Amino acid sequence: MKAIPAILGGTPAVTLDQTEANRWPVLTAQDEQAVLRVMREGDISTHPVIRELEHDYRTYFDMPYALAHCNGTSALMAAFWAIGLKPGDEVLVPAATFWASVLPLVWLGAVPVFCESEPERLGLDPADMAKKITPRTKAMVVVHLWGMPSRMSEITALARKHGLKIIEDASHAQGAHWRGQPCGTLGDVCVFSLQGGKLAPAGEGGILLCRDYAYWERAVCFGDITRIIELDTPARRFAGTSFGIKTRIAPVSAAIARVQLARLAASNARRNENLVYLSEALEKQGVNTFLPPPHVERVYFEYLVKPPCEKTGLPMELLIRALQAEGCMASAPRYPLLHQQPFFAEGAFKDIMRPCTDDVPDYTQTHLPVTEKANAELMKLPSFPHASKALLDEYALAFEKVLGHAAQIAEKHAQASPS
Repeated sequence: MKAIPAILGGTPAVTLDQTEANRWPVLTAQDEQAVLRVMREGDISTHPVIRELEHDYRTYFDMPYALAHCNGTSALMAAFWAIGLKPGDEVLVPAATFWASVLPLVWLGAVPVFCESEPERLGLDPADMAKKITPRTKAMVVVHLWGMPSRMSEITALARKHGLKIIEDASHAQGAHWRGQPCGTLGDVCVFSLQGGKLAPAGEGGILLCRDYAYWERAVCFGDITRIIELDTPARRFAGTSFGIKTRIAPVSAAIARVQLARLAASNARRNENLVYLSEALEKQGVNTFLPPPHVERVYFEYLVKPPCEKTGLPMELLIRALQAEGCMASAPRYPLLHQQPFFAEGAFKDIMRPCTDDVPDYTQTHLPVTEKANAELMKLPSFPHASKALLDEYALAFEKVLGHAAQIAEKHAQASPS
């Protein structure tokens, strides 16, 4: 006899404290000493720690060029500028991502073309992308959502066939690998966010990586005045103004970022061990936890799962409430789908784009049924960077209790709801 769920009057399954299990980021004396070094040396704007951070990223990812930015959003905007996007150029983008993967290209006059996500890894669907390529398509934005590498074989083949540039937003995937290659090395220009919740955080910061010097130089000219004046090419003439943008990272953030990058492999290993353990228990109960295929090593910026709501007849909202009653930190995904947001759906985009192109898309006519259905079927759980096996077992028990009594929970809810 399965234990009675808390929502039906039973005792909650999760009783252990979750504060330390989910504390992130973890800042230690090493981070403190790195920050104190910058403060004591006094240069809090252009300290050498910025160049040291760039060296660390070049070495870690075996990439020839790195440029630190004040945040991932500015690094993405520099990436779009670096590949030479012009007004009216179209860029294939996901709708299921944080807004910074897409909106910076709008300020260059480029046009986002929203594509479906495929259900196995939640990245861009190459088949839908292929349908949406036009003579105006110049690039694509690949996001390894939640730490799962996208379908890069098909995506790269598509880019090569049509001569498209790949902007790789690997902000969720620091430490992930696809066919042995690190995420962050799979595009023409690659970007990491170092925001405080990321896997190698700096508080605020971003890193741009590339193999082509021309892309790096354009990114420098876009917003790093300190670096422009050091160029020995004609681009040095922009040192007095850049392109009106300032993107340099703060040294205090860079100091923290260096320490956190050095810990990345160890912290990812702990997080992965915990979530693979929990995933194996949840998979036995019919929950899709997006375990990766053999050629992919995923990481977990966040932990999204797909419960068997259709099979159990338990609506997602009610399932989340039932798990919360068990003590689980369960919620809906935190990213709204971009094509449905007022910026696109209510006309703000058109106002911005009118000076750039006469052909402004009507996003009210954009429908992504596969992505919309998939997003409604996802649930967010903690990513457990420091959880004990005992706490993970309690989460597994909570799912067992709720899913095992799905019919009773649904029936009670129906009886309590007004007709």
